[in-house]
Amino acid sequence: MNVETITTPGGIDLAFDRIVGGDTGTVILVGGAFSYRKFPKMVELAQKLADEYGLTIVNYDRRGRGDSTDSPGVYDVENEIDDLAALVEAVGGKAAIFGWSSGAGLALLAAASRRIPGITKVVAFEPPFITNHENFVPPADLAATLHEMIAADRRADVVRYYMANAMGMPRLFAAIMRLTPFWKGLLATAPATAHDWAIMGPYMRGETLRPDDWASVEVPTLVISGGKSGALLRTAARAIADVLPNARHEEVTKLSHNPNIELLAPVSGEFLVGAERFAA
Repeated sequence: MNVETITTPGGIDLAFDRIVGGDTGTVILVGGAFSYRKFPKMVELAQKLADEYGLTIVNYDRRGRGDSTDSPGVYDVENEIDDLAALVEAVGGKAAIFGWSSGAGLALLAAASRRIPGITKVVAFEPPFITNHENFVPPADLAATLHEMIAADRRADVVRYYMANAMGMPRLFAAIMRLTPFWKGLLATAPATAHDWAIMGPYMRGETLRPDDWASVEVPTLVISGGKSGALLRTAARAIADVLPNARHEEVTKLSHNPNIELLAPVSGEFLVGAERFAA
C-alpha cells in the first residue's frame, strides 16, 4: 500500500491510506487522541470494513500525526473541519465519516458545520462529551497548561497530563504507560492533543448538550457505545444521540473504548452499507 498525500488550501499536508474493498461507498476514518493512521486497531478496522462490506476506506493522519504536517500553536476545530473538507473532495466529493472518541466529535462538528455537503453518513463511536458532574470534569485551565507543555516539548508530561486531566484516566495508569510498547507512539502524537482539546473542550464542562448546536446534523448518524465502557462514555453516547435530529444509538455488549474490532466492525459496516435493520 502506497501512502497518498494532499495539500489542503490551508497548507497542511495530509497523508492517508486508501483501502479499496468494493463499490458500496467511501468512508473516512477519523481517529481520536493519540491515534494515527498506522494505529493497529485503525488498520484492522479499515481492512475489515473493506473486506467484509465492500467499502473503500480512507484512513488518514490528522494534522500533527504520523506523516501529516501541523500548525504549531494554532489549535482551532475549524481548521480540522477544513482538513476534512479537503480530504472528502480529494477522494471523490462524497464520503461517510467514522469517528472514534474525539474523532467522533470532529465528525459530528464537521457535519454540523454544513461546510462539507459531501458527508453522507456519520458513525460516532463514543464521543467523550461530559454532560454532568457525576463522574469527572476536566480543570478549567487545561488548555493553558497543555499548550505550555507542548510549546516546551515536554512530551512525556503532555501524555500523562492529558490522560489524567482530559481523559479522566487514573494517574497511576497514565504513569505506567511509559512501560508499555505504546509509549513511543504516545510521545510522537502528544503535541496533537491540543487539537483534540480544541474539538472537545467546549463540550466537556459538565453541561447539558443543547439541541440547537446539533440541529444541522441532518445526515443519518449512528452513535455507538460499549457495554463495557465507563458510565461517562455511555451517558455521552445517549446524550448526543438524543439531540441529533437523525440519529440512533446502539450499545454493543462486551465492547469497550479500547474496542474489539470484531464487535465494532459489524454494527458500523451494516449501518454504512444500509443493511435492512438500519433502513427504518
